Amino acid sequence: MIEDIKKDAKTRMSKALDALGSNFNKIRTGRAHPSILDGVRVSYYGSDTPLSQVANINVEDARTLSVTPWEKNLVPEIEKAIMKSDLGLNPSTAGAVIRIPMPMLTEETRKNFIREAKGEAETARVSIRNIRRDALAEVKALEKEKEISEDEERRASEEIQKITDKFVADVDQALAAKEKDLMEI
Repeated sequence: MIEDIKKDAKTRMSKALDALGSNFNKIRTGRAHPSILDGVRVSYYGSDTPLSQVANINVEDARTLSVTPWEKNLVPEIEKAIMKSDLGLNPSTAGAVIRIPMPMLTEETRKNFIREAKGEAETARVSIRNIRRDALAEVKALEKEKEISEDEERRASEEIQKITDKFVADVDQALAAKEKDLMEI
């Protein structure tokens, strides 16, 4: 029973860490990377569809992405969607290929992106602590129902805390890597 609670907590905490990773991918660095466009959605036959499902996204060089739509009539829609996204990108079209140059990051934009990354990391930490709270409440309930002893409850609480500490450390490590990435010129 306690193992199930710990396993569930680990699974949920790793999902919080995965969500942090995908949120970090949306914060662009100076380098071109296809994941920057993950949040861009294109109006495709009346429904909002992720850009990656209607076009190929490639890295041309360190500072340029190229988007090749599968249908030529999508070019203006894709351009519009990229410009509407809050990424600060200006696509240029050459026939059926949309090129997206990555603008240089100024010191101010770097600091803003770092601030945004820190906010995402704090959200992940809060999420992990909420999962810990839920797991501890489940263990306490088991002890209250006399299904486990006080010693087992204390041991389980300590193990859940160790799991939490590990995931919070992973969040801090991911944040440090993102900060380093953002500060590179």
